[in-house]
Amino acid sequence: MKKIKSLNLVNLNNAVHFQFMKTVVEQVATETAITGNTIAKTAIEELKTAFKKEDELYVPQKANLNTEAIAENDRVRDNVLMGFKQAVKGFLRFPLPDMASAARALMQNLKDYDINPDMQLDRETGAINNLISDCEGKNAPHVSKLGLGIYVTQLKLANTKVEELLNVRDKERSATEAGALKKARRNSDTAYRRLADVINSLISLGMAEGFEPFVNFINERIERYENEVMPKATVDNPAPDKPQKPGKGQGAAEVKPKEGGKTGKKPETNVPPKPDDTKPAEHGSAEVTPKK
Repeated sequence: MKKIKSLNLVNLNNAVHFQFMKTVVEQVATETAITGNTIAKTAIEELKTAFKKEDELYVPQKANLNTEAIAENDRVRDNVLMGFKQAVKGFLRFPLPDMASAARALMQNLKDYDINPDMQLDRETGAINNLISDCEGKNAPHVSKLGLGIYVTQLKLANTKVEELLNVRDKERSATEAGALKKARRNSDTAYRRLADVINSLISLGMAEGFEPFVNFINERIERYENEVMPKATVDNPAPDKPQKPGKGQGAAEVKPKEGGKTGKKPETNVPPKPDDTKPAEHGSAEVTPKK
């Protein structure tokens, strides 16, 4: 009887790894010949326990429930800001000198902060907070003279909401242990390998009657992963000497995008590329909060 083949679990991305473990747990539960063996049953229970933890931790990697609300309120404040700018611009050529002067002061204030709706979320939030502070302070008379207080009020409400939602999302994310999913994956790997070793050992001892359907099923899945999922060695793309980190295997079938499917920050439209910038989306190394 054939034995269960080995599989480099480390090179599977999170989605494929999750699906493989789920498949093994569900399939082995239907194999009465295996579940009826005391030693194998213990290994099965260990894998079920380990996979349950991986399952619990895989969900937080997906879009946070506050992300959509953050994006919506960000759109609101961007629209209000653009409306405010247009309203101020409309007063620049106003026939009354004092109103035109107030508009020039406000327009200069807007130019000083140079707020771009494509800014990274926290940067835009901070800039708008300072703009609002000016509009409620030194420039309050100008805002009042032009009757633009409603713009400042609505901009403040939307900006505060974005700030609050960002804080809530950060707190929720920080509550999850750093590297918890990675640890859970390792535990699942250990439990799976133990189950495979137990089954292979029973096969060697001639104590695996009825195990063949399960072994064939798992080997078929492993062969498919090797052909369709695992990285292939080529002249231009040699296979890595060392296993890659979980969830980042080359050629992975399903690489989960960041929340909202966007990059880590909004593109800065006015920043010229550096001479050595030959690849997109690699201008910075600091982790930023994307608009999601």
